[in-house]
Amino acid sequence: MEITFYYDIVCPYAYLASTRLPSLAATLGARVRWAPLLLGGLFRHVDGPQNPGALMASARAAMNLRDMDRWADFWGVPLRMPSAHPRRSVEAMRLIVSAPEDVRPALSRALFQAYWVEGLDIADRGVLATTAARFGVDPAAIDAAEVRQALFDRTAEGARLGLFGVPAFTFDGARPDAPFFWGQDRLGFVAEALGGDFDAPYAHPAAVVPAPPGTVLELFHDFSSPYSALGAFQAEAFAARRGVELRLRPMLLGALFRAIGTPDVPLYAMNDAKQRYYGRDLFDWAGHWGVPLRFSDAFPLRSVTALRVALAEPRATMPLYRAAWLDNLNIGEPEVLGAVLKGAGLDAASLLARAGDDADLKAALRTNTAEAEALGACGAPTWVVRRPGEAPMVFWGQDRLPHVSAALGGWRAPCDRLDASSSEATA
Repeated sequence: MEITFYYDIVCPYAYLASTRLPSLAATLGARVRWAPLLLGGLFRHVDGPQNPGALMASARAAMNLRDMDRWADFWGVPLRMPSAHPRRSVEAMRLIVSAPEDVRPALSRALFQAYWVEGLDIADRGVLATTAARFGVDPAAIDAAEVRQALFDRTAEGARLGLFGVPAFTFDGARPDAPFFWGQDRLGFVAEALGGDFDAPYAHPAAVVPAPPGTVLELFHDFSSPYSALGAFQAEAFAARRGVELRLRPMLLGALFRAIGTPDVPLYAMNDAKQRYYGRDLFDWAGHWGVPLRFSDAFPLRSVTALRVALAEPRATMPLYRAAWLDNLNIGEPEVLGAVLKGAGLDAASLLARAGDDADLKAALRTNTAEAEALGACGAPTWVVRRPGEAPMVFWGQDRLPHVSAALGGWRAPCDRLDASSSEATA
């Protein structure tokens, strides 16, 4: 069994994946094929920006940096963001391509270490020569025409597969509709596809530590998002397992997006390859959790009335999510919304009247949305862990429940410890 690992040294998530993949492969009885490619070249293949982070809304960019810091700490991996990131990596990637297959993993790890731990400039030929000498690789090969072509070919190979970024993983027997998984946070799917334990890459000691009394888990959500639906479908059982109170916080996702400068429908702003992947990824998660998800024919849903209803009557929340994302009902239509509420045994007429006229409900929805923005939310679902006497921790995505669980048990990454110190200093 072989797992092909596509990577570029310049990507922090590829670095993180490189620290976990070998041990995961060993538990699966698999061999790792290290497949270097040029991330900038891959971006050109899919008509993507050369530095996607530079185009992100500031809230999204800040969340990404926080997420990177958390993954490193979660896995016990040293990581320092270089001051000049992203640095040029083409010469380093050619050096890796030039190395024999059996040398490539160790050379790649050394270059990842140089970039992400030691802060060295891997575009510096002196740095590359010193690193190459440790592994008996000739640094002059960097400029060989055949090496240049080999890196170009490897990048084109990734593009043909449908890659739009790294790290990416493919393997023997991959489904035709799922030729690869993208992201270090999808290693569970790699393990599961190869007969291993999905949860193995996401285990953390704090995830089994009971949360202190008074701990609250808040879920900022919007019915318009299928990812929010997946998070909501897990929330109640997850909170019960961790012994914490769950508070549902409906918010207007579109208003949040406009406030932070994100497209109203981020999916539609992605390149075609990324759209296709996220469309499948959504159903990969649904399948993993046993959720018979159906993508809404009415997407993007108009959810403002449904959100006000959920504020007035939290018991309406899950029936509305089931109607929108399991039964493919357009809850943006008043008649459909009323029928769903009536079917759930709720007073549909009263709730719809309140949703239309109650100024307090309208204000509460705006307040929730503004609080989500102030907390740094950039999408839905957004989880907020509130442990007594501690600064809140904010997580984005239905796929971050392993981090949420560890946070409930007291885990804090360096960025979160800094937040706590800042809160104490300003108290």
